[in-house]
Amino acid sequence: MRLIGLDVGESRIGVAVSDPLGKTAQPLETVRRDEDSVWRLAELVGETGAERIVVGLPLLLDGSEGKQAGLVRAFAEVLAGAVEVPVVFVDERLTTRQAQGVLASGRVKRAKRREAADRIAAALILSGYMDGLPEG
Repeated sequence: MRLIGLDVGESRIGVAVSDPLGKTAQPLETVRRDEDSVWRLAELVGETGAERIVVGLPLLLDGSEGKQAGLVRAFAEVLAGAVEVPVVFVDERLTTRQAQGVLASGRVKRAKRREAADRIAAALILSGYMDGLPEG
C-alpha cells in the first residue's frame, strides 16, 4: 500500500512517499502552504496512487495537544474533504529536529536546509507510522 506522509508547518509542507509495498519512505517535495497547497497535495495523492495520508501531529512533550496541533488538525480536515483516501495522524514530536541533525551531518548548506528538513521530517513521520503497522 502506497502512503504519503506530511510534515505540516505554518509556511511549508514537507511531503514524503512510500514505496508501493509501504515498507520505505522517501522525501518527495516541499509544498508552499498557501491557497493552492490542498490542491497540490490532492494532485500528489493521484499521481502516486497513495491509499492513505499520514499527517504528523505536533504534540507537546507531555503528549498533550497545543495550539499548533489544532492548526494541523484544521488543515488536515480541509485536506480530507479534498481527497478520497483516509487521513490519519501520528505523533511527530522532535522529527524536525532529527531532520535538521541529518542535514547538518550531511553538510547541506544552511540555505537549503529548511525545505529539505521539511521533506526529511515527512519521511521520518511516514517511516514511524509504517514501523507500527502489522506485517503482512
